[in-house]
Amino acid sequence: MEEQAYLDLKRGERGAIVSIIAYICLSLLKITVGYIADSEALKADGFNNATDIIASIAVLIGLKLSQRPPDDDHPYGHWKAEMVASMVASFIMMGVGLQVTYVAISSVFKGFEKSPDLLSAWTGLFCAFVMFFVYRYNRKLAEEINSQSVMAAAKDNLSDAWVSIGTFVGIIGSQFGLPWLDPVTAIIVGLIICKTGWEIFREASHHLTDGFDQEQLDSYKTTVINCNGVKGVKDIKARNYGNNVVVDVIILVNSNLDLHHAHDIATIVEDTLMKEHKVYDVIVHVEPK
Repeated sequence: MEEQAYLDLKRGERGAIVSIIAYICLSLLKITVGYIADSEALKADGFNNATDIIASIAVLIGLKLSQRPPDDDHPYGHWKAEMVASMVASFIMMGVGLQVTYVAISSVFKGFEKSPDLLSAWTGLFCAFVMFFVYRYNRKLAEEINSQSVMAAAKDNLSDAWVSIGTFVGIIGSQFGLPWLDPVTAIIVGLIICKTGWEIFREASHHLTDGFDQEQLDSYKTTVINCNGVKGVKDIKARNYGNNVVVDVIILVNSNLDLHHAHDIATIVEDTLMKEHKVYDVIVHVEPK
């Protein structure tokens, strides 16, 4: 199980690398065309992708650090490193989002001379399609390796695709005598960057503070109760170590059982949770009923 977890982290690196390559190419394209075509919305979208490069690099670093084996200072391993990296990336994204929003709002009050060139609109639409395919790739990879950081990257890819579509709509609209629509779209882009950064921060902080989904925990409890020899569940807790789940459960067994049989029931509980829920590790405490 542990070896597979490390192999999954290695596979997860591919998703981060694909995102980094896509964001570098698209941010350069958008920013260059944005200045040439004089489009505030496309430039904002390009700077959005520039922050995504940093976020994807942070995810990649986190995935690499998570692969380090346990040591004296980290007896449980370095699984949470990718969540720390995601949190750092979220601060960067929110900071750039606020900057993009401020610049766009300032441009609204400067007045408008002309609408941006249509080249910027078609550039935005092309980039939206590219990001949608990157999203599909990373989502599939995240589901296969059960990676929260790669799934977060996939969600970021999807939001970027929608941002580019919004950019396209805003620029097209500005061609119909509404030049203010381009910077207004840039404001929306900036707010979307902030929203995505906040969502990544919220999820990362939830895991780092040992938050856990109650419905998933209830599912674990039902599985344990249905194990042969278990008379009840006194307590059950779970936490995330990166992409891995560790469960701590106190089960009740027949008080007449000897130590050997009680241990066998605990082993059944461990094996069942690992098999049915892909749990990384299970700690079972046995008490008589």
